Amino acid sequence: MKYPGKANSEYKPTISYGNRGMTLEEDINLSNDFYRDTDRAVIYKKPTPITISKVEYNSNKERVIKEAYFKIPSTTDYNGIYRGKYIDFEAKETKLKKFPLINIHNHQIKHLEKVAKHGAIAFLIVRFTTLNETYYLDIKDLTYYLENVKKSFISYDYFNEKGYLLKERYNPRIDYLSVIDDIYFKGDLYEKDK
Repeated sequence: MKYPGKANSEYKPTISYGNRGMTLEEDINLSNDFYRDTDRAVIYKKPTPITISKVEYNSNKERVIKEAYFKIPSTTDYNGIYRGKYIDFEAKETKLKKFPLINIHNHQIKHLEKVAKHGAIAFLIVRFTTLNETYYLDIKDLTYYLENVKKSFISYDYFNEKGYLLKERYNPRIDYLSVIDDIYFKGDLYEKDK
């Protein structure tokens, strides 16, 4: 037992590292829970479509999926509605100081471009894990980069220049809706959700 005031060479203070180990997906899911709980927006993570090919039944009537495969390529990670606008986005993490384009599939980019063409708010959220920074990149800036810069990655500097740094907070964990307010609803008199 470690008594207060007693010398103990094994004693080490508890150190809190905050968000270390939490993934971007967990942070976004917590943010979306907060947005729904406060009636600010309704945004969900889309389930990945799979086909189950092998199931085992245990004696106590539990079922265990033993084999499954992806039915079709999924579109993006998240969708929902905010202030009357459809929202659709993909979330990715990278350990590098650049975002390799192999991390996002062409059909996902095309999907974001199509929904944006029809009036949706479409974007990419990328976390640079070694920098502990998360960025919002609007689909128009992603499309511009893909059409004009012929590289296999998007540089961190491009995110820093064209994207929006998402500050981490307690609630919501990652407040990407504030960025959407600044981009799409600036000057809007509607203040209910601020």
